[in-house]
Amino acid sequence: MKLSKEKVIIILGPPGSGKGTQAELLADRLGLFHLETSKLIEVNLKNVKKGDFVKVGGKKYFLLQEKKARESGGLMSPSLISFWIKDKVQEVKKTGKGIVLSGSPRTLSEGKELIPLLKKLYGVQEIKIILLTLNAKDSIWRNSHRKTCQLFRHPILFDKETKNLTKCPFDGSKLFSRKDDNPKVIKFRLEEYKEKTLPVLDYLKKANLKLAKVNGAPPPAAVFQDILKTLKL
Repeated sequence: MKLSKEKVIIILGPPGSGKGTQAELLADRLGLFHLETSKLIEVNLKNVKKGDFVKVGGKKYFLLQEKKARESGGLMSPSLISFWIKDKVQEVKKTGKGIVLSGSPRTLSEGKELIPLLKKLYGVQEIKIILLTLNAKDSIWRNSHRKTCQLFRHPILFDKETKNLTKCPFDGSKLFSRKDDNPKVIKFRLEEYKEKTLPVLDYLKKANLKLAKVNGAPPPAAVFQDILKTLKL
């Protein structure tokens, strides 16, 4: 089965479930644009100074405050995230490409902003949702051990071959640990996920969108094959 070039695939799941990795694999395989929420946030928060803000719906969102909330493990203001994502979605649509989103929508209000736009631009039949599942213990372990590439911001999977790496094997840039990748913050992020992200699932079902669960615990290659089977590719 050949997937439409203007397909939307949304990858949801708890911290460390592999949303970004799987979305990147799908984007490469299917020729979709990978809209990664965390990367979009990092770009918009890079080099922010005191007093910097974005105005959305008449309200000012001060970026240093948003950055502090993110680094502490909390969720940023949904209206601000929605504004950035919707802007990017419309930009991508103009290129005639489909999208795979990882990590969005993260809140019910964000979902109510984003989903109607996706339906309008792509149509309900072209939207598929994959929910990656992962228990809390594995989530904490994965996040607290992962490193991130400084140049392209992709995560490096932790195993016996990569545990001593200091530079990205793909582009040679330095690897670093994100400030929110420590056990205490991850536990808080998991609570935020349960409280604020899981309720989005009911909204998505009521919006007549197809949602399928895929176990995110196996190695990425196995999870990817399961996703392809789920999407009937």
